[in-house]
Amino acid sequence: MDIEARLNELGIDLPAAPSPAGNYLPALRSGNLLYLSGAICLIDGEMTHTGKVGAERDIAYGQEAARICACNLLAVAKAQLGDLNQIEQVLQLNGFVNSVPGFAESPAVINGASDLLVSVLGDPGRHTRAAVAVTGLPKDSTVELQAVLAIKSSGTGLTPSQA
Repeated sequence: MDIEARLNELGIDLPAAPSPAGNYLPALRSGNLLYLSGAICLIDGEMTHTGKVGAERDIAYGQEAARICACNLLAVAKAQLGDLNQIEQVLQLNGFVNSVPGFAESPAVINGASDLLVSVLGDPGRHTRAAVAVTGLPKDSTVELQAVLAIKSSGTGLTPSQA
């Protein structure tokens, strides 16, 4: 499957890869693994989804936020790899949901990201996952995601992101 064609078919335009907001790399490659730093609901420098799920925001809003974050992860992967078709498998997705204390529906929120990755990548989008409720995220983002990808072409050593 051609991933760029699949994105077009689904009507998904990936945003520009966000720049790091601190002293860290957006991606780091080690051999055939690509580690992606946390992605929040940021497009072109503007927050798209803020606030706590379970208070002023509902699960559907959180799922949309998770989709935005997943698109940002794909944008960073594309900036690093040059071609999303280099993704062999999404190995792990960790999702953090900005929520009220005691919120127990984090998995339902992070399904927004998981469903998008499977829609775009097919079986290689299936992954292991954590979905955790937290009481705050950077810039009051509704969701933050981080991921580990297996990539088809192996490299040597550690390669900082070109993004």
